[in-house]
Amino acid sequence: MSEQSCRIIALANQKGGVGKTTTAINLGTALAAIGQRVLLIDLDPQGNASTGLGIPSTQRELSTFDLIAGEADLSACVQDTIVPGLAIAPASGDLSSLDTELVDEADRFRRLDSALFAGGSIYDVVLIDCPPALNILTLNALTAAHSVLVPLQCEFFALEGLTQLMSTIKEVKAALNNTLAIQGIVLTMYDRRNNLCHQVAADARQTLGSQVFETVIPRNVRLSEAPSHAMPALLYDETSAGSLAYQRLAAELLHRMRDGSS
Repeated sequence: MSEQSCRIIALANQKGGVGKTTTAINLGTALAAIGQRVLLIDLDPQGNASTGLGIPSTQRELSTFDLIAGEADLSACVQDTIVPGLAIAPASGDLSSLDTELVDEADRFRRLDSALFAGGSIYDVVLIDCPPALNILTLNALTAAHSVLVPLQCEFFALEGLTQLMSTIKEVKAALNNTLAIQGIVLTMYDRRNNLCHQVAADARQTLGSQVFETVIPRNVRLSEAPSHAMPALLYDETSAGSLAYQRLAAELLHRMRDGSS
């Protein structure tokens, strides 16, 4: 793991559709809005975080594929976004081939760590948007990160799906990154009218205690609409319930970071 002053946070959940990329985009935007210098590393071959921050696929000449393949350094891959203070290293579909391309490389899990150590110190916070899989990309993220933020959808079996990720984090901590910590669990897609959501939230807090953020991200139309306009919800409609929730999450995250709690 990098020994930089910035905080490197991997957003991970091997289950798709839990609001991980939405959280990466809008948390990054909210942090930038309160003066943090933020870099978002898009490690998902789908590249949704890149698209959602206004970087079309035609403008990704260098991507995180080149970064992890060792063909470009961080500064060459990073682009400014439509959000002041928020930069991104965009993704390309080539990322999906890295599992086979790096299979014989001894440092295959430390490529991102090395790249961030060499060029990430100008940022206050680095957010890594992991793919919905526990593959070489996610392992690179967990090896490079100081901590893991886990978006958890308020649905049946949510906590059971968390078990595999927690096991992977434990294995990475033992083998690759002995100071990796849980930054927190953020409950997403919360519908206060749904009794199941209430039950999942209650179960999560009972099981995981203070690891669960107080802030809950609601199921919100504006959060769903914003990506189709290639912008974060905080720019699309800063007064929406989803935007306000991510602003609260950013403040809570900064408080935890300054407090030294993970």
